[in-house]
Amino acid sequence: MELIPAIDLLGGRVVRLERGDYDAVTVYAEDPVAQARAFAAAGAARVHVVDLDGARDGAPGHLEVMRRIVAEVPVAVQVGGGVRDRASAERWIEAGADRVVLGTVAVRDPALAASLAADHPGRVVIAIDARGEQVAIEGWREGTSRQVEELARAADGWGAAAVLYTDIARDGTGAGPAVERTARLQGAIGATVIASGGIGALAHLEALAAAGVRAAVCGRALYEGAFTLEAALAAARGG
Repeated sequence: MELIPAIDLLGGRVVRLERGDYDAVTVYAEDPVAQARAFAAAGAARVHVVDLDGARDGAPGHLEVMRRIVAEVPVAVQVGGGVRDRASAERWIEAGADRVVLGTVAVRDPALAASLAADHPGRVVIAIDARGEQVAIEGWREGTSRQVEELARAADGWGAAAVLYTDIARDGTGAGPAVERTARLQGAIGATVIASGGIGALAHLEALAAAGVRAAVCGRALYEGAFTLEAALAAARGG
């Protein structure tokens, strides 16, 4: 299983939210570029960078710092948060981002998401942020009637490189990921499902890997010292 450390940006700093709540913010670092370099030095092959201001507001909030991470940090970078039109998505691809993550637009304008995935094979990830079995959008603040598995199957049909599945109720809690739901989703589609939300112990990574989940994003547990990135990478590999 691939382990991807996360860098969430809010107000220029590295933060984590709890259950997607912008009023429940913990700041972990003042220099996002240095944090990305530290993850690369510890062995990460990819980092996941999210513009939380962009996800909330629908407009980029961290263009310059994210460009620096893409340009200066020697690992693959997947970028998301507020990417809601073709120009925004292709700007990141042209800047050298390995992947661009689409969330709200996959629900609001599925034709555009499908077109981007077709035009940029292997470069588009569809984020599915779930409250129960339904998808949330607009920085997790707005519910929809779209079903998680329905959207995942659609993304698979578009040729998405991966589906980033976040269980919002678990995100930032460290209480454990949705292992069974994530594994079930992986079994339903061919694209890689990336687990997100709730990882708080090495045993959680081991459980995901044992269930056949192919990738996982981890943030708060790394920042709070629950385990090192080196240990997490080893657990994700199965020891």
